[in-house]
Amino acid sequence: MNWITLSDEAQIEEIKNSEGYTIIYKHSPRCIVSMMAHRRLKSELPGFSFPDTPLYIVDVVKNRNESLAIASEFAVHHESPQLLLLKNGQAIYHASHEEVGFDPIMNLMAKTSQEA
Repeated sequence: MNWITLSDEAQIEEIKNSEGYTIIYKHSPRCIVSMMAHRRLKSELPGFSFPDTPLYIVDVVKNRNESLAIASEFAVHHESPQLLLLKNGQAIYHASHEEVGFDPIMNLMAKTSQEA
């Protein structure tokens, strides 16, 4: 499972129109908290139970417009680091700073998959 770099607003539109789950991680290479969150996500990735889920990363410094568009399109307050879980193009979960991690997302995905 590899990160997909999100660097174009057209990708946001594709994500918005997609079915199933999508994860977006908003990362700032200038922020120590963001670097620690990114390291945590990379270490947790081998245990991620949903390998077919697209996993996007956006550099909030280099791609500021896209980062702000994500906040607007998915109706979440812009933060960094920030992890969003989308289902059928709508945000159903987001976490920021020290709360960024795959465990809450996997739990929610497992729960909502069972309800479907």
